[in-house]
Amino acid sequence: MARKADPEHAKGQIRVGPAGWSYADWTGIVYPARRGPDFHEAAFLADYFDTIEINTTFYQPLRPETARRWVELVSKNAKFLFTAKLWQRFTHEREAGDEDERAFRAGLAPLAEAGRLGALLMQFPFSFHNTPENRAKLESLARRFRDFPLVAEVRHATWNRRDFFEWLHAKGVGFCNIDQPVIGRSMKPTERATAPVGYIRLHGRRYDTWFSDDPGSPPEERYNYLYAGAELEPWAERARHVARHAPSTFVITNNHFQGKAVVNALELIHLLTQAKVSVPEPLRHHYPELNKIANEPEREPTLFSEL
Repeated sequence: MARKADPEHAKGQIRVGPAGWSYADWTGIVYPARRGPDFHEAAFLADYFDTIEINTTFYQPLRPETARRWVELVSKNAKFLFTAKLWQRFTHEREAGDEDERAFRAGLAPLAEAGRLGALLMQFPFSFHNTPENRAKLESLARRFRDFPLVAEVRHATWNRRDFFEWLHAKGVGFCNIDQPVIGRSMKPTERATAPVGYIRLHGRRYDTWFSDDPGSPPEERYNYLYAGAELEPWAERARHVARHAPSTFVITNNHFQGKAVVNALELIHLLTQAKVSVPEPLRHHYPELNKIANEPEREPTLFSEL
């Protein structure tokens, strides 16, 4: 399989990839429908991307042996770096204890020791407003995890203040630039770099389901959005801007429903490099628009369904 081209930019390196890899609805779309016993999703994606954002760390600490296995799986890609989310017990709950911190650190240690951890993302919800209490929480987390390449994602517009960005810069914490449905006081698109790690996350633009509490609407519908090329082009420019101020920049596509994050990540790499890219065969069959940026001709579906 041909390797992809590296994103070109003025200064820092840009890595583009999806958020997560373990989705049932990716089978037969991103991944082959039939898979051998040695198949692993992370190893598969490392043929196409130089980063993946780990989702599972948001819900529970990794087992160290799992992290060590992941390091092995991506070893063929020398440029590959994982990013990981901080456990929600620290970001979404009132207080996490020392034992929680030890467990979380133990899970990330194999990634960090192998030089495969590019960023640790502190992801906060829209309800996390810029208040004295929440600023104190951020201060505490920045101090607690200062030995990691930290990035903060805040979604409420009350954080869009010069003093907040200056604080991030002083603490060496990166700012996560996000694309999300701009509803009410939602944070609008930005292109800021406040630390050596730059970060961008694209969530999609499903205005109808973003804040939906409808029990009949599956949660994955929030991320059922495919960016058009004209919507991605400004984000490619923002990524270049961030990379001029950050040695390492990550662009993560979180619109994961039915592999749309993988489609848009490949399109972003193409926009950044102006070169054709490797495309998984199942994916281009479901999203034929990828043929125009693919570096190899399409094969018949019967050929890749047996992989």
